[in-house]
Amino acid sequence: MTGERPPPRIMMVVGEPSGDFLGGQIMAALKRLTGGKVEITGVGGPAMEAEGLNSLYSIADTSVMGFNEVVPKIPKILRRVREAADFAIETKPDLVVLIDSPDFTHRIGRRLSKRAPELTVVKYVAPQVWASRPGRAKKLAEFVDYLLCLLPFEPPFFESYGLDTRFVGHPVIERMETGDGDGFRARHGIPADAKLLAVLPGSRSNEVRMILPVFKDAAGRLAAGTEDLHTVIVTLGHVKDKVAAGAGDWPTPLAVVGQDEKHDAFAAANVALAASGTVSTELALARVPMVIAYKIGWFTYALFRGLVEVPFISLVNLIEKRGVIPELVQEDCSGRDIAEEAHELLGSKAAAKRQVEGCQAALAAMGLGETPPSERAAQALLDIIEEKTASAR
Repeated sequence: MTGERPPPRIMMVVGEPSGDFLGGQIMAALKRLTGGKVEITGVGGPAMEAEGLNSLYSIADTSVMGFNEVVPKIPKILRRVREAADFAIETKPDLVVLIDSPDFTHRIGRRLSKRAPELTVVKYVAPQVWASRPGRAKKLAEFVDYLLCLLPFEPPFFESYGLDTRFVGHPVIERMETGDGDGFRARHGIPADAKLLAVLPGSRSNEVRMILPVFKDAAGRLAAGTEDLHTVIVTLGHVKDKVAAGAGDWPTPLAVVGQDEKHDAFAAANVALAASGTVSTELALARVPMVIAYKIGWFTYALFRGLVEVPFISLVNLIEKRGVIPELVQEDCSGRDIAEEAHELLGSKAAAKRQVEGCQAALAAMGLGETPPSERAAQALLDIIEEKTASAR
């Protein structure tokens, strides 16, 4: 009589809070799909620990950004790479899942490829090498066995480099919430018939420094041609002081709010100005017409301009292969040009509707309306284990 099959054993490794959030979602999905019969080990933060992970060490050791912060921690980061890889070699899980943080997790993958090539390595969140230096995909294939992708156009690209690739959908789809726009306006004294401009100047200090003054100029130009215009700036705690300093003498009545009011602010807004990033997809999900802008220092721009090989910076436009959302980058990122695009969206219901409806096909391609991406990712991991087991019989 054949005994019951042992539960799948999966080691997951993240390097920073964003990866921890993704890992926590996948852990919850794995437990649902297996009825709790799954063993998960590895490295995570509060989200994964809340799902039962006993992390090998704190991700505070590896969650660092910027030259001045990274350099002093290099010895500790390299030690954590060795610890995670050695734990995998010792425990021999069915899968080692490396989540995001390529600068950290890829080092673990390369170490495993050299010291334990028999282990199966899965990378979750394909690095955006298709945007610049696509040859790096070939190097990824040297230490990754399976790749879980967020975007529908990624599998053909990575498969051309010999990677077994599975599309699972974008996790931002699971962040969709219905905000209380009326309640937000009431809390902040914004009349029901006033136009509300949402401003999202980025999550990094240098983004706020470069982009917020341009958005402020655009808001002033919009206010000159729009009766009773109000503004809400949605920001994060670690850049809130810089945002507050840059928002002095704002040209319209202004509210500055944190992430806890983000979805309510989106529900209340008529149009948004946003720095390029995941927030553009969140705004599309909230059906807020927007203008996307981005600006970096000229030296950095000159350094990287020749490496970029895609025509757009927002996911909606990349997926649709056309400019559904206006993008104003670098020399085009001016208050005048941004205000001109936003003015059309504020003044023309037809223009706003065209953009909102144009985003829906891209969102559907990212997984909206289907099985949640975290569950698709979890199922992909279980399928890989099943395929391995079947081929070994």
